[in-house]
Amino acid sequence: MTDSPNPTNQFDKKAQAWSARFSEPVSDLVKRYTASVDFDKRLARFDIQGSLAHATMLATTGVISDDDLTAINKGMQQILQEIDAGTFTWLLDLEDVHLNIEKRLVELIGDAGKRLHTGRSRNDQVATDIRLWLRSEIDGSLELITALRRALAQVALEHHDTIMPGFTHLQVAQPVTFGHHLLAYAEMFARDAERLADCRKRCNRLPLGAAALAGTSYPIDREQVASLLGFDSVCRNSLDAVSDRDFAIEFCAAVSLVMTHISRLSEELILWMSPRIGFIDLADRFCTGSSIMPQKKNPDVPELARGKTGRVNGNLIGLLTLMKGQPLAYNKDNQEDKEGLFDSADTLRDTLTIFADMIGGIRVRKQAMRDAALMGFSTATDLADYLVKKGLPFRDAHETVALAVRHCEEQQCDLADLTLEEMRKFNASIDSDVFSVLTLEGSVSSRAHTGGTAPTRVKAEAERVLAELG
Repeated sequence: MTDSPNPTNQFDKKAQAWSARFSEPVSDLVKRYTASVDFDKRLARFDIQGSLAHATMLATTGVISDDDLTAINKGMQQILQEIDAGTFTWLLDLEDVHLNIEKRLVELIGDAGKRLHTGRSRNDQVATDIRLWLRSEIDGSLELITALRRALAQVALEHHDTIMPGFTHLQVAQPVTFGHHLLAYAEMFARDAERLADCRKRCNRLPLGAAALAGTSYPIDREQVASLLGFDSVCRNSLDAVSDRDFAIEFCAAVSLVMTHISRLSEELILWMSPRIGFIDLADRFCTGSSIMPQKKNPDVPELARGKTGRVNGNLIGLLTLMKGQPLAYNKDNQEDKEGLFDSADTLRDTLTIFADMIGGIRVRKQAMRDAALMGFSTATDLADYLVKKGLPFRDAHETVALAVRHCEEQQCDLADLTLEEMRKFNASIDSDVFSVLTLEGSVSSRAHTGGTAPTRVKAEAERVLAELG
């Protein structure tokens, strides 16, 4: 026996665009479980942008009338104003940003609003919205990375000749300048900018026109839409267009690397600020105190950035895991692509903004850095190089200096404290010119090659970075 239509058993089918297929409503719990409007409404401006380009193309190809296009443009402008003013009503029953906007458009302009969805699906619509939004986020992030690199280069220029210890294994290795150390991070963030710019290229391809998965039979012009929206090209396969999230994964991977560099910098800021080291001080606005210990000044911003890096890395792993088992084409799983992506973008934006300000306000304690560089025999390698220039093979020079260092440890003195006669006990070729080699200034100045820590080289490199950034 087949069921006959019974109007008394029909639920309200105006709530969802797809509900005519179903004989009972979705439960309230399922509505909450499946809805995305609470977080994807941030795509609203980009959804409207994409819809206006789609409508323009539909009118150009004769799929909708010019009157429909005029009505759609007018209705969308009002919706945008309502969203900006905070008066737009977002309904959980309508699941997502797309259906919420479409419902309001139909309320405002009637059947013309219903015609807007001709030739597209929410599958290619959301893929387009995300790409438009992410493209904007990348552009903003690139500007913020530039600001951070500029702050690093400016402080590096100011401290191109401020000597500090360089470390390997967190042990004193050789003297470097503080400017040189900061420019290492400027290099890291330059690579980050390159990665984000490269990611933007693959993000900037138009999925719209792929419809649900197979394209559409309407005479659409995808290239026109791509041009209107500023895309470089269109996605070449409709199945791939609606299911691809490589661009989002690539962005999250790039953000993870940026945050990894931020975390490494944070670790050093935290160590440098410790009273036991005391190389720097951060401005009070980036720190907090203790509820019980009145003397405390805690570097909360670097600590929290170090922690947030873990969450950003988790977002990348979550997105990779989300995509690894999906068959073509679109699946509801893909609704889970947004929250981690949004969180990574938000975290990156806030972190870069704060760090550019924080780095620019660092107070450097030059004497503490210099005193630390005098510890740990940081010019031992310079003495070995000196002996090599006197004709000793490097391995023999290395052994000779190691013996001298052991002697100094026993005598509780530095290499520079030894007399010329004492030094000659280790190698007879040592002469009085050795003392200029053992100074901190002599050590850093001798490394004047490209990429070296010589103050003249650091000054030139900082100026180069600043000129490059404009």
